[in-house]
Amino acid sequence: MAPVHLLLLALLCPLIDHCDGACAEVDSDTEAVVGRGFKLGCISCKRRSEVEAFATVEWYFRPTGEADFFQIYSYNEGVATIEHIDFSERIDWNGSKRSNDIQDASIYLLNVTFNDSGTYQCFLYRTLSYDNNFQKRVIVGKVVHLTVVAKATRGTASIVSEVMMYVSIIGLQVWLLIEMIYCYRKIAAAGEEALREAANAEYLAIASESKDNCAGVQVGE
Repeated sequence: MAPVHLLLLALLCPLIDHCDGACAEVDSDTEAVVGRGFKLGCISCKRRSEVEAFATVEWYFRPTGEADFFQIYSYNEGVATIEHIDFSERIDWNGSKRSNDIQDASIYLLNVTFNDSGTYQCFLYRTLSYDNNFQKRVIVGKVVHLTVVAKATRGTASIVSEVMMYVSIIGLQVWLLIEMIYCYRKIAAAGEEALREAANAEYLAIASESKDNCAGVQVGE
C-alpha cells in the first residue's frame, strides 16, 4: 500500500497547491490499533522554498471526554522533550531531520493504548528570514482526531481510495501506451514520406539525365 501511495503522490504532486519538492501536505491517519505504533502526521510546507526558516514544534493532547489540552511533546533545534508522564518513553520524533527548517513535524506514538484516543494538536512556530534582514513569525496548527480500536478495520472510504489509486495508475499507463503508439506511427509516416520524396527526386534526376542524353544524340546525328 505504501509504495502505491507514494507513487500516486509523485504523479499528482504538480496538481497539489502545497507541494514543493519533497514536501507535500498530507493529512494524518486517524485510526490506531491498541498495542501497536502509530504515526501522528503534521506537515506544513513553506510556500517559498528559497526563503530560509527556523521552526520549533509543540504537541498537545485532549483525551476523549475531557475539556482541556495539555502539552505532551516539544522539539527545538534537534532536542526532543516528552512533556507529560503518560507519554514517557512512548514518543519518537518522526519529522524533518538534520535541519531546523522543519516542514514535517510528525511524531510516532509507541505502544498505543485506549487512553490515547482523543484530539491532538500540532503547532509549528516558524520564523522566516528574508534578504533585507526582515523576519516574520508564522504559527501553523494542525489537528488530528485519533480513535484507538482493538483490531484494524477498513472502512468503505479506505477501500474506495485504494481502488481509485490503482485505477489512476492503470489509466496513466494506458495513456502513456497510447502516446507511444501515436508517436511511433507519426515517426513512421514521416519516414515513409521522406523515402517517397527521395525516390521522386531520384526519378526526376534520372529522367532529366536521360533527356539530356537524348538531346546530345540528336545533335550528333
